[in-house]
Amino acid sequence: MKLFTPLTVGTMELPNRLVMAPMSRIRADRNGVPTDIMVEHYRQRASLGLIITDGIYPSFPGQGNPLMPGLVTEDHVAGWKRVTDAVHAAGGRIVAQLMHSGRVAHENINGGHQPQAPSAIALEGMAHTYDGKQPYPVPHALTEAELPGVVADFVSAARNAMLAGFDGVELHGANGYLLQEFLSPVSNTRTDSYGGSPENRARMVIETFRAVAEAIGAEHTAIRISPEHNIQGVLETNRADVTATYTALVDGIADLKPAYLSILHKDPADEMVQDLRRRFGGPVLLNTGFGTVTSRDDAIMLLEEDLADAAVVGRPVMANPDLARRWQEDLPLNELDQATVYTDGAAGYTDYPELAPVS
Repeated sequence: MKLFTPLTVGTMELPNRLVMAPMSRIRADRNGVPTDIMVEHYRQRASLGLIITDGIYPSFPGQGNPLMPGLVTEDHVAGWKRVTDAVHAAGGRIVAQLMHSGRVAHENINGGHQPQAPSAIALEGMAHTYDGKQPYPVPHALTEAELPGVVADFVSAARNAMLAGFDGVELHGANGYLLQEFLSPVSNTRTDSYGGSPENRARMVIETFRAVAEAIGAEHTAIRISPEHNIQGVLETNRADVTATYTALVDGIADLKPAYLSILHKDPADEMVQDLRRRFGGPVLLNTGFGTVTSRDDAIMLLEEDLADAAVVGRPVMANPDLARRWQEDLPLNELDQATVYTDGAAGYTDYPELAPVS
């Protein structure tokens, strides 16, 4: 099966095409430093072709969740070095997902910083803070003069990721966080050169990607996008506008020959998705799960029908650290304990059993 054949991604040689999706699990300490159980959690999953980390904040205003890890301080770098060393010692490969939460943040979480966004439009709903649920605040609308500083934060975090031993970085341009907030005409109502047309709304994402690629090498730089996902108030409902926006984005970075493009979309055969894949011209990782759980058959189909170069999988990986073996040999799976997904201990994080080795 193609799912279990090697794939070259950037400078990495993946032994199989199963990729661990980036999933916020809120297991860092209050200072954003990776903990012992995070080291073990990632080490356990080293048999997957590639591991993508939790979303990691590139600046303090970018922290959106309690106990979210960072890549800002020396302690952050040292903590993540423990993780990458453990994964590499177990034969794995691991990429840091850099996630600026944008308006999906709260001063109670990020040390008192006002959340940042393309426009001063608050997210509806309640933030989970250290002091319970609180309404999301109106974010600070970043000025054009402030945008280079935000780009510089991503660049600094990417350099820190390489110092920490990561094999590369993935910019989080999906799921309603800062970079996708720039892409949507609902969350981005700017009238300057970063708002209005699809090309202008894609500008901030392109500039951030190209700056990171210049700093650490395009072969170590990737991006995740989720066109039409319509989550956390970032709505993309006009198909023509969505197509134009993401075409501008992909065309704006493809010449660099990045490590990969990761796409979250419910329909892998969608004409827009496949056109973006052709335009990108390099490895495309596809994640069809979110509303539904990706099954073994789903992942196999993606590769057999040549809809993607690798399958990105979330919940089955949470519950099955040895998922590559289980799916290759068609063995039974552990069931996910949903109640422990967002708790802060080892339960439901490092205690899922692996199959015994074949004697």
